[in-house]
Amino acid sequence: MRRQPSLVVAAALTAVLVSACTTPPAGTDGELVDDWRELPAAQQFTPRTGDCHAIADPTVENYQPVDCRQPHVLETIHVGTFTGELAERPTPPRFHSAVMHPAFAECDAKARAFVGGDWRDGRLGVQAVPPSVPGWQGGARWFRCDLFVLSGDRNANGSPDSIMQQVGSLRDALTGTSPLEHTCFDLYDHGGLKATRCADPHRYEYVGIWTTPVQRRADVDRDPEAVHARCRTLVYRYAKVPAGREVRTGTTYRLPSEQGWARGDRGVRCYFWTGGPTINHSVRGSGASAIKIP
Repeated sequence: MRRQPSLVVAAALTAVLVSACTTPPAGTDGELVDDWRELPAAQQFTPRTGDCHAIADPTVENYQPVDCRQPHVLETIHVGTFTGELAERPTPPRFHSAVMHPAFAECDAKARAFVGGDWRDGRLGVQAVPPSVPGWQGGARWFRCDLFVLSGDRNANGSPDSIMQQVGSLRDALTGTSPLEHTCFDLYDHGGLKATRCADPHRYEYVGIWTTPVQRRADVDRDPEAVHARCRTLVYRYAKVPAGREVRTGTTYRLPSEQGWARGDRGVRCYFWTGGPTINHSVRGSGASAIKIP
């Protein structure tokens, strides 16, 4: 008795299957989907060059660019493309990883052209940002080059980056006289460098930057005399001291922050140091006597 309903169901299924094989009604061809319009291809998200962002980590979910004339913290200055073996990876390279350094190098070059000089000569930062994991798996192979303003306080080596709010594009930001440009500095009580006008009393002046080939940040400070020697050459060049006329002079330097180093920044910022007394003028082009210390 308990098997009888099963026979009924089986018979019903058979009837349905048989009826599906019968001749279709007049005016139809029996194909269910061949006349449907194709769905449009999925649009892959790609960031846009020229967009500014009010948040420091714009993603697909919260990508809401703002007019660059409004307050913002990032400006996308270039969108590049991963190619070769890197593009064949099953997952995107990690943000701030060594694999991102070629992308950072491209962003570095684009940023120099964008601001009109070496962005490291000012309070600026650059980062290369890969797609998210879902975006990569969906076919995205772009990387975004972002430019941003850093805090004016130059604390001790290793202090975290502090991204500042900006109004207006940073295009040509380092052409001519710029408030973002490194110039003269004095010391805070805690030892950090405080930006000041060169006409005001100060003990330090930015003279330039050199790029270290060292791969580990901690290794740069293992030979501080070598770092100071490189900085002295920049002091002599800045003050226009002829070769063979070098004098005893003071230097200090700052490394990129831990975050900046991870992004790919290897620039060692060099400063002339008076040795203690304050001065109220720039030493640019002033010759050996201006930079000589006892």
